[in-house]
Amino acid sequence: MLPPILHEDDALLAFDKPSGLLIAPDRWDKTRANLMTLVHERLGDHVANVHRLDADTSGVVLCTKDKVSLDFVSGQFQGKTAKKTYHALCYVPPVEQAMKVVRPMRDEAGRLPDEFTVDLALGEDETQPGRMRVFKRRGGKASTTVFRTLERFHDRAGRAFAWVECSPLTGRTHQLRVHLAAAGAPILGDPFYGVPDVQLRLSDLKRGYKGREEERPLIARLALHASVLTITHPLTREPVTITAPLPKEFEVALKNLRKFAA
Repeated sequence: MLPPILHEDDALLAFDKPSGLLIAPDRWDKTRANLMTLVHERLGDHVANVHRLDADTSGVVLCTKDKVSLDFVSGQFQGKTAKKTYHALCYVPPVEQAMKVVRPMRDEAGRLPDEFTVDLALGEDETQPGRMRVFKRRGGKASTTVFRTLERFHDRAGRAFAWVECSPLTGRTHQLRVHLAAAGAPILGDPFYGVPDVQLRLSDLKRGYKGREEERPLIARLALHASVLTITHPLTREPVTITAPLPKEFEVALKNLRKFAA
């Protein structure tokens, strides 16, 4: 089945892509399900996707229904006028345990700052195919992301987490994931750039928790969601904002963090 449709008109079609679904066919495994093959089978080859999300990232994916609209909207992504907003639940380890790419972002109280910008060039990691890395001097492509820390939490063991709004000014592969890791706040559940074995469970927050012996994490996936996309409509030339609601597991995790975390 196709993912839920968030917006549709004569020129545009936007989906709420679930985590785990590829946008396009995989280079190595052609048998994996992907959004655009599903779209072409059901709606026709004239529908084209304008941009991409990582397979593990959920949220807004925009398509167009004709070549003129595709060119017009693609130009906004290339010209950096399309506005994208993501939300991420991050683990904020002590500074000495943070990724040693740049100095971890911390305010005077040792917390993730209210607002911060990461401006680090990114490129493919030659030693790990499929992954990206920071280029400190030469190489890589210019990459900039503006972050806002919306909420901060601590579990019963004192581990710090943060609910972060991400506004990428460029669109590089894995940009938000690498930038947050480099800032010392990797996204929870990130198998490439996160902290291994860090999970958030209800028992980490709620005293006297009595649940199943095999307790599942509150978020058992990459905790990154493409929430909002704003573009200029190719026909009306008016702004169009498309919003994808938070996945249920994000809502449950945030509800319990707000209720039980310090």
